[in-house]
Amino acid sequence: MSRVPSICVLAGGVGAARFVDGLVQVHDPSDISVIVNVGDDFEHLGLAISPDIDTMLYTLGGLVHPDQGWGRADESTNALTAASELGGEDWFLLGDKDIGLHLVRTAALRAGRKLSRVTADFATQLGIEAQLLPATDDELRTTVETPDGDFDFQTYFVRRQHRDQVTGVRYEGASSAEPAPRVLAAIRRAELLLVAPSNPFLSIAPILAVPEIGEAVRSTETPVVGVSPLIGGRAVKGPADRLLAGLAGETSPAAVAGRYVDFLTHLLIDDADRDALDSLAQLGVTGAATDILMRDRAARAHVAQAALELATTR
Repeated sequence: MSRVPSICVLAGGVGAARFVDGLVQVHDPSDISVIVNVGDDFEHLGLAISPDIDTMLYTLGGLVHPDQGWGRADESTNALTAASELGGEDWFLLGDKDIGLHLVRTAALRAGRKLSRVTADFATQLGIEAQLLPATDDELRTTVETPDGDFDFQTYFVRRQHRDQVTGVRYEGASSAEPAPRVLAAIRRAELLLVAPSNPFLSIAPILAVPEIGEAVRSTETPVVGVSPLIGGRAVKGPADRLLAGLAGETSPAAVAGRYVDFLTHLLIDDADRDALDSLAQLGVTGAATDILMRDRAARAHVAQAALELATTR
């Protein structure tokens, strides 16, 4: 494993967790900081749930369900079944082992501990060397606007299975939120900033909506390399393509780059989208194309290595 500069990653979602899993295979994990979206966080059945943080924890800790990409492997749902039989809501899947983590987090938060501290403790207990940083310890919640009304993220994404047309997205609480400890330091000391293959509107924008984080990212002088969440103009997972079509006017690597155009220097795209390299150049973004489908751990490492190599391209 070669020695490389300090790396900071903006991340949210399954694709991001898989990308970071690739990154820790090709670089020193202790030299990697991951700033994770918290706009998806919510309370369900009295439990404090942080889906993007948990997906990162389970993936890097070797516990994630291999097919789903979220939740834990070898899981059971006895507690949720019992809750449903007693009239509790069961639309958000909670496995029994997963509930164990939520119980510990909920108790810690109610005792006054900060989410960043609880997350760091979990990472240590799971043997994760990369530094996992919630974007903020303050309440920041993504609200999705649709013709049928405004919905909190999990209602839109899970309960309504992200079928609604999206007309806008708000990041409630972001304007007054403070970066969690070590977040700004991670950005400022980074010699490379990576934007994981995440939904630009639902995973990365909530992080950037915290004013000091957005300012730090936009003022960085280090290379900023993004990885497209699209293959052949379609999202690998989730509704990123539909949101880009509806809110950015097109589904393309250029539309992805356009969401980050005030700080992005490079974008890694899939071979299927190679024709978009010229449009990226017109935006002032250096592009490269490769196979970015992270079908297994070796493929994750390939994508991470390609992103790092792109950072050295002018």
